[in-house]
Amino acid sequence: MFDFAISREDKPALYRDLEQALDALTIDEPDAIANMANAAALIWQYLPDLNWAGFYRAAGEELVLGPFQGKPACIRIPIGQGVCGAAAATRQAQCIADVHAFPGHIACDAASASELVVPIVVDGRLIGVLDLDSPVPSRFDAVDVGGCTRLVALLGPRIAG
Repeated sequence: MFDFAISREDKPALYRDLEQALDALTIDEPDAIANMANAAALIWQYLPDLNWAGFYRAAGEELVLGPFQGKPACIRIPIGQGVCGAAAATRQAQCIADVHAFPGHIACDAASASELVVPIVVDGRLIGVLDLDSPVPSRFDAVDVGGCTRLVALLGPRIAG
């Protein structure tokens, strides 16, 4: 059993602590699904104001649902469609303040108001995306983008297979 001391006093400290905890959870585990599952649970537990946290895995021309925390979700998303598909196609983080204003947004949960999706790329290959949804408009900012980018940089090689 893991018990982490995660700071919630300020966001940069929170992400530093999350990165250390994620490293401890995944450093010796070779199974990609186990590592994504623990990463989703860790993020869900410690990041405030989320209604979904998880992964979509790259599979050909689409993203396929991976381990997550939250309500049941869309199973397959074509690359290039929705926020997750845009992140996969551009290989750039998508920080969306109002998902309802995003062209082609795929609403898996009508309660979601904002979204952050960070692509996971290892050695030039798209592995998948980390997807975070919030019922709070404008929930995510540059600190979240940077923090989650560092989390997926750590996790990527450990799920690349």
